[in-house]
Amino acid sequence: MKYLFSLFLFVAALSVQAQEPAQWDLKSCVEYAIQHNISVQQADVAARLAKLQADLASSNRLPTINGTTGMGMRFGRSIDPTTNGFSSTQFLYNNFGLNGGVQLYNAGKLKNNAEATSLSWYASETDKLTIANDISMNVATFYLQILSAIEQSEIAKIQIQQTKEQLAATGKRVEVGLLPELNLLELETQLANDSSNYINAISSVQQSKLNMMALLNLDAAKPFEIVAQPVDQIKLQTFADLQPDYVFNVATQNMPNVKAASLRVQAAEKNSLAAKAGFYPTLSFGYNLTSNFSNQSKDWANVWNGWNTQVNNNFGQNLGFQMSIPLFNGNQSKLNYRQSKLNLSNVKLQADNTQLKLKQDIYSAYTNAIVAYNKLNAAQKALISSEKTYQFATKRYELGLLGTIELLSNQNNYLKAKVNFKTAQYEYVFRIKLLEFYKGEALTL
Repeated sequence: MKYLFSLFLFVAALSVQAQEPAQWDLKSCVEYAIQHNISVQQADVAARLAKLQADLASSNRLPTINGTTGMGMRFGRSIDPTTNGFSSTQFLYNNFGLNGGVQLYNAGKLKNNAEATSLSWYASETDKLTIANDISMNVATFYLQILSAIEQSEIAKIQIQQTKEQLAATGKRVEVGLLPELNLLELETQLANDSSNYINAISSVQQSKLNMMALLNLDAAKPFEIVAQPVDQIKLQTFADLQPDYVFNVATQNMPNVKAASLRVQAAEKNSLAAKAGFYPTLSFGYNLTSNFSNQSKDWANVWNGWNTQVNNNFGQNLGFQMSIPLFNGNQSKLNYRQSKLNLSNVKLQADNTQLKLKQDIYSAYTNAIVAYNKLNAAQKALISSEKTYQFATKRYELGLLGTIELLSNQNNYLKAKVNFKTAQYEYVFRIKLLEFYKGEALTL
């Protein structure tokens, strides 16, 4: 099974320091955006916190051991540690201890808690991929917008060249009196309009680049150039490979938000089992080592020997089992269990909603792709028709059978058809790439 492209990109982005290339392709844009996106960084922090919670829950299953010591002076009536009898004598004391324990049976509470927190951690890790997916699609959208704007600016540039050629040819005819000067003025007006359209197209390219740079968190003052790939060279899968039912079945296995929802259901199930353990007894094993020293000892005259002898003589050990049986705790166990069951129902509904939304999105994307395909075919037919009409109008104009206004009208219709066709091409590419992305394919052009 293929992994999502975002998984590869996310790992690559965190393992390699991104460099700013001279020319940006789609892959470099996506990698850079993922590494520098604040939402991804926040999700990474959340995942690391979840990992600490998982480690803590797992550590709760290990035995404990603690050391204790104390020193002080006793006054008044107290128990003499050297004789265990009551005394009113003032004396110094020093005690030591080592104690610990381990739960032997808790109805699986600690085990299920540890597994629940581990599953929650896996879900948090998967959340990072969900955010990476969203960023990837945003970058792809902006990237295609830039390519579309560049191609439209090229169309506007060609339009200027065509008008200039018409202007030059018309100028010669005006000079010899074959055409009135009005024709020349009309073409000059058209050239001015074409120049304005080209300026607007260039502005659109720059604005699209600025939008991409903002998404990448790049300095707007820096140069930014992308690899301008013609739309005709972008490889696309056919509709036969992108049937919505097939894409949905693959997406349920690959999409990280679906995986995260499933992991949270499993975590809620483990939490429910852990809460249910509150109805059952717990059995623990404990151990304790103690000793003490007092200056009331007869051996105190020799400080070191006295201290060492007394500590050895007072050394005690204790091993034991303890069972705790829940009888009544203010309905805490009952309420905790009921709350865990409701939480389980809630996350199951969220998981179902995630799958339902995914299915709706995929079928909607497929429908939009079909519409985009039909629009592309219609735009292509309109382009072919307008091109033939413009060529025919040009010939008639050269023969003096058509006025300048009619010629320019056909020329503008041809220009509009070319722009519409390019727009339809990029829309179709985006719709197909979206389906490919749901399928788990790489976001490449």
